Amino acid sequence: MTNEVMNRFAMDPFFDRLARRFFSPIEGDNDTMNLGDLKTDIKETDKDYELKVDVPGIDKKNIHLAYDNGDLALNVDQAQASEKKDEQGRVIASERSHGVMSRTYELPGVDRDHISAEIDNGVLNITLPKMAESDDHSGQIEIQ
Repeated sequence: MTNEVMNRFAMDPFFDRLARRFFSPIEGDNDTMNLGDLKTDIKETDKDYELKVDVPGIDKKNIHLAYDNGDLALNVDQAQASEKKDEQGRVIASERSHGVMSRTYELPGVDRDHISAEIDNGVLNITLPKMAESDDHSGQIEIQ
């Protein structure tokens, strides 16, 4: 009898997900988004930083970017809902999910006013131009 109760809970999606989250909170499951979902390539040149972030199926209105004190913050807040109906139009299954992902990238010396971002085929392309450096490296300040 005890085995039947334990087997029933192991097969119940609610208790199975609850146990996975409790005993392995680092391990992601299908109900939550994790950092692995924001795969990023960063390329640095003399003029700028170029980021390519995989965001397939995410609407741009759910993506928020902010640059402050040398850090680029990327936040994604995505909700989904679906319903399945039988032949009479009665709902037989209704599912909702919500996920939040965020990453911060340390990218110093960026010209904040000229940052650009666009989504192309599920890839978020962000260009962060570097601030122009002064040609005078002596550190001397001329007094007017």
